[in-house]
Order: sequence, then C-alpha cells, then structure tokens
Amino acid sequence: MGYSLCVLGCGTMGVAVFAGVLDSLDSSSKISNGFPKWESHTPGTLTPAGPPDATVPSRFLACVSREETARKLENIFGSLGQLGSSVEVFASKNIEAVQNSDVVLLCCKPQIVHTILSEPGMKEALEGKLLISILAGVTMSQITNWVLPSTRVVRAMPNTPCKIREGMTVVSNLPPSVHSETDRAVILKIFSSIGRCRFLEEKHFDACTALSGSGPAFACIFMEAMADGGVMMGLPRAEALELAAQTLQGAARMVLQGNTHPAQLKDSVTTPGGCTIAGLLALEDGRVRSTIARGIQIATERASELGQPAKK
Repeated sequence: MGYSLCVLGCGTMGVAVFAGVLDSLDSSSKISNGFPKWESHTPGTLTPAGPPDATVPSRFLACVSREETARKLENIFGSLGQLGSSVEVFASKNIEAVQNSDVVLLCCKPQIVHTILSEPGMKEALEGKLLISILAGVTMSQITNWVLPSTRVVRAMPNTPCKIREGMTVVSNLPPSVHSETDRAVILKIFSSIGRCRFLEEKHFDACTALSGSGPAFACIFMEAMADGGVMMGLPRAEALELAAQTLQGAARMVLQGNTHPAQLKDSVTTPGGCTIAGLLALEDGRVRSTIARGIQIATERASELGQPAKK
C-alpha cells in the first residue's frame, strides 16, 4: 500500500505535477501528451532502493477554495484516464484532505500561505508528515515557524514543463533524520517522474526560481523572436515557429545528453565568414547576453521578495 499525496492549493502548478505523476504511473502509457519523453530517468539521480510501494503514491487528493474550481479540476483529471479519475477533489476542506494524507505538496500563492497554515487544526493535521513547499520566496524557516516541530519541511521548485514530464525541479537538501532516506526516495519518485530533479542548498532557490521557474517564459521570448525573424525573411508563420521550437529543443538535448558546453556547440556551427558568425555579431551588438543575464538577475531579486511581508 502506497502513501496518500495531497496537493494543497491545486492551481496551474499543482495540476501540472499531478498530471506528470499520474502519467508516469500509467504503465500502459509510453508517451506523454502525444510526445515521446526524451529520457526515461533523470541522469545523475538515483532513487534509493527500498520497498517499491513505500515511495509510490496510491491515493491522490487535490484542494481548492471554490466549488466551481473543484468541478473544473474534476473534468481535467477525468481526462487523464483511470488514475486521473481517482483524484479526490476537496473544496474548502483543507483540514480534512491533509488529515487523510501522508505527503502534502504546498502549491498555494505565496501571499496566502500563512493564512492556510494558520487555519485552526492545520498544525495538528500536518503533524509528523512530509510537507513539500513549491512557493517562490517563502523560506523553510518561515514555514517551520507555522507548523509543529514534527512536520518535516522541504522546499522544491518545479517548472511548468513538468506537465509533459520535461520539468526541472530543484529540492532543498534534507536535514539528517530517521526519515531522510525515505523522504528523499519519495521526493525523487515524484519529481524525477516529471523531468529532472536536483538537490541544492536553500540559498540558491531564488536564482533557481528565476532560471528554471521563469526560464520557460524567457525561452519563449527568444523562440518567438527567432520565428519572427524567419517570417521577416519570407517563411510562413507556422513553419517558422516549428523550425525555431525544434531547433531550441535539439540544442538543449545536445547540451544535456552530450554533456557539452553551449559554447562548444556554438563554435561547431560557426564557420569563418559564414552566416552564423554574422548573425552572432548582430546579437552581440544588441547585448543579448547581458540582457538575458540581467533578466535572470532581476527575476532572482523579485523572487526573494515573494512571500515576504510588504514593505511600508
């Protein structure tokens, strides 16, 4: 018998995590959302050996605040197959759902996390359980102040590509405890099933929020600009976008699977006096490198402000 997994505040990211986990548990599904997954496992990570049922969720609970949202979620999960139909959706019943859970994924908005965790009975419902927060800017020390000492608090930062099991999740290092090995296995089982998973110190989380959390939006800007350039030079819009998207995907796979530095890939296609170097110089004229890097810097600084008390 596996454990019960509850998503507290099941919005866009909560749905994405559930969809990925459910899809990964469907042994009959070899593809995700119609597209083959690049890699079956997260390279460089290893799920610790142990009882197979101890790290696989067998019950799924989703919490939202309104009945209307609950009905929408039921339709969404119902479209995910038999496992999706088994997801239990709770509207304004956070305490009841958490009481029936073993692992709780905290996915609400950072601004309301204190209100949710301060709800009468929530501390007791979370007692002795693993609480995984994916809230940007909300530190573990803040959350531990709002729960009982027996609640094991961990931070994780996934991104939206986990919907197609191509996500990138960073998880805070686990403090030594009798539960740490099992908790690590559970966390890896959840997040490695929807992409790549890495453990890092919490001090890096604001930068991770900007780089991998906001990163898909930045990548889409670059992708759209590439497609616009193709359209400018006469390509049909649909084909230009396909070329841009597949090109970025291919370049990313070469970096990840070949363990190759991007500069090496760039140099390998840059011939003397060719079109690539001409385009690269135009990008350098536009300060594209520093602009992108500054974007990560500004997003990191903003991430550090999320979930913190408003300045007067």
